[in-house]
Amino acid sequence: MANKEDTTQVFHIIKALNGARPFKVFERFLETPEGQARFQERRYLPPLLDNHEDLAKLPENTVGRAYLHFMQSQGLTAQGLVDEYAKFESSNKFEASEDFMWFANRLRDTHDLLHVFTGYSRDALGEACVLGFTYSQDKNIGARFIAYMAGLEIKKSVPKGAPVFAAIKQGEALGKAAVKIYTQDIMALMEEDLEAARKRLNVGTPTRYFEVHDALRSNNIDPYALIAAA
Repeated sequence: MANKEDTTQVFHIIKALNGARPFKVFERFLETPEGQARFQERRYLPPLLDNHEDLAKLPENTVGRAYLHFMQSQGLTAQGLVDEYAKFESSNKFEASEDFMWFANRLRDTHDLLHVFTGYSRDALGEACVLGFTYSQDKNIGARFIAYMAGLEIKKSVPKGAPVFAAIKQGEALGKAAVKIYTQDIMALMEEDLEAARKRLNVGTPTRYFEVHDALRSNNIDPYALIAAA
């Protein structure tokens, strides 16, 4: 709550709450044809996602171009999230096989891609809604906890009646209805038309999130100024 950009704290919460659940999600992932295909490839995504030169060569309206715009406009890199995890890992050794860590890293490294697919931005509510979406995709209890704790904090600053928790719940519903993004061939996905990919993966529109933004702006409140935005 002191600084929503302190991503290292996310990893502390996830470790504290998730228990053995991620291992079970990994087992179910390996039982699917898509999971087996991704596991056989075992690509390490950050260098591929940070190859902005290649992404810039993709046609307009592709997932890759939208991802590139999002990352550059926000001053983000995939490696940056890896570096945040490294701060956590330096004092919190996680006992797991290399195979599982590849999977855990894949979940981490596709986080910003979820923003692109869902339309949630990086304001406090947008991050909370993406975490709700994430919970339904990979049953990350820590992500759900953060989403609703953020919702409680956001409620202190929004106009009465603004559907903050409805927006987070809709994020969960959208994540449940959608194909699991982390099962996809991410680099092939980058070449798809964004709207066509959204339709194929059944990613719906976050209407309640936009309702909250409208309510905030109608009351001269900047959505991006909530919860210690950097």
